Formats: sequence, C-alpha cells, structure tokens
Amino acid sequence: MIPGTGVTPPADCTICPRLADYRHANRAAHPDWFNAPVPSFGSLDAGLLIVGLAPGVRGANRTGRPFTGDYAGELLYRTLLDFGLARGQYGADPQDGLTLANCRVTNAVRCVPPANLPTPAETHACNAFLAREIGAMPRLRGLLALGGTAHNAVLRAHGMRPARIPFRHGSLHPLSDGRLLADSYHVSRLNTNTGRLTEAMFRSVVQALLDRMATLA
Repeated sequence: MIPGTGVTPPADCTICPRLADYRHANRAAHPDWFNAPVPSFGSLDAGLLIVGLAPGVRGANRTGRPFTGDYAGELLYRTLLDFGLARGQYGADPQDGLTLANCRVTNAVRCVPPANLPTPAETHACNAFLAREIGAMPRLRGLLALGGTAHNAVLRAHGMRPARIPFRHGSLHPLSDGRLLADSYHVSRLNTNTGRLTEAMFRSVVQALLDRMATLA
C-alpha cells in the first residue's frame, strides 16, 4: 500500500468474500505466488492511467505486478515501450527492470477472481480504491480503459453513470473533471487470437489518446 493514499486494499482484504476465499485457496496451492491484492505499477505523478479488468491467476496474481506473467502484458508493455511510456525491456517478471514513464497501470478489481471474471458487486466494492487512486494523481490527464468493465469502473470513480456513456472501442469521452477516457478492447489473448483486437487497433487508440492529451493544458 502507498502510505497515506489508501489506493491499494490490504493484503488480507475481506470486502469480497468470494475473492478472499479464492485468494486463500491459491495461497494454499501456490505459497510461492504473490496471492494478494495487486498494487498499481508506475508513479502517482503520471499523466496517463491504464485500467484493466483484474489480475490473472497465473499473471499478476502470481507475480505481483499488473499485466506481468501472462499474454496480455506482452502487447500492453510492447506498445508502451514503443510510445515512450515505458523504459527497459519487458521480461514478464517484476525484476525485469521495466519502468514506466508518465504512465501508471492498475485494475478495476485488485484481487484475482475465479475464471478471471469478477462479479458486478465485486467491481463496485473495489471502486473506492480506484477513485482514491485517481484523486491521488495530480497530473493525470487521460485514462485508458481496457474493456467494458474498466470503462464502467472509471466512470463510477468519477461519479458518472455508465449507462449514459456506453463502452465503444476507439471512443474518447470527456470526464467530469476535464480529463479524457479512451476505450479499447482488452489486450487479452482471446481478443487478439480472434482478431477482435489487433496490435494496430490498440496502437491507434493509444495514439489518439496521447494526441488529445497533448492539447490539454
């Protein structure tokens, strides 16, 4: 947890009983894994916040860093490196030396859910942490939501009703505080394997958001 901000749940968070039970089961089965709410990656002074769905059981839940250790991180961090939003080399390991530049990565739900799918109630319960995180980022100008659940979570964290602003890949939405929200399909293996999301499509969303962020004073 980052002291004084409350942006990360405690290691033994019990807000969501199903997720807590799953965490305990994973700790018993894999005591060498991280098996706790996964903290965000990157500085609170960043201008861009990327919001995913939830930690993958063999990805961030194992390694302790968002999008690290599973397929989704390969496309995400390769793109961030190409756009100068990351430095070093992604090695699918928190000790790979990768750092982020003016960028921060988090998830709408911080604990790994069974079948990698949180319930709406679990997403709602974890939203306070996302709202605090956004509030603790004084230089934040843009947010990138990976998927509809992340999109809705960002809107709720801003006190906005998701029903009025539907998720649509490639869309840019003004938020209540003057920041921008960009929508992209999630960088999951399923989406890329089926062609729902290509690397070119994802890069286009990132480029459009960065271009618009550059116009915000």
